[in-house]
Amino acid sequence: MTPPERDWDKELADIDKVIARAPAQGAAPVPAAATRGAPALAAPPRTRKVALATWLQVLLGGILAVGMTQWPYAHVCGMNLFLYVGAAGVVVLAGLWGAVSSWRRRMGLAHTVALIVSLWGMVLVAQEVLPRVGYAKQALEWTCP
Repeated sequence: MTPPERDWDKELADIDKVIARAPAQGAAPVPAAATRGAPALAAPPRTRKVALATWLQVLLGGILAVGMTQWPYAHVCGMNLFLYVGAAGVVVLAGLWGAVSSWRRRMGLAHTVALIVSLWGMVLVAQEVLPRVGYAKQALEWTCP
């Protein structure tokens, strides 16, 4: 059974009639259902004050990340280890905080720096956690003997 042949001339003529009835503004009419959805998220206004605040957030995380390399206490086990891992977790959170802020304000370089800070914090946490959960060859303890 073959499908019936289409009359393309008639279908194209119907399309031409619809186009002729459309408004001549150059834009297609928006259906009413499309305007009732959730509003689109627009970028917050980007003033110098807002850009400076975002850079301060990112640089705060960067300073904290660099400062973690100079941790003054031994963090082999016990409370000092927990404090160090907690501070490294704060580096991750500071990086994510700057990344979210810079993403919302469409600041590419600040976003990249914030992601690097966050990645560095994850590396610091991984250096201490992975040997203690059995991932590395040398198993370390959480608490001091």
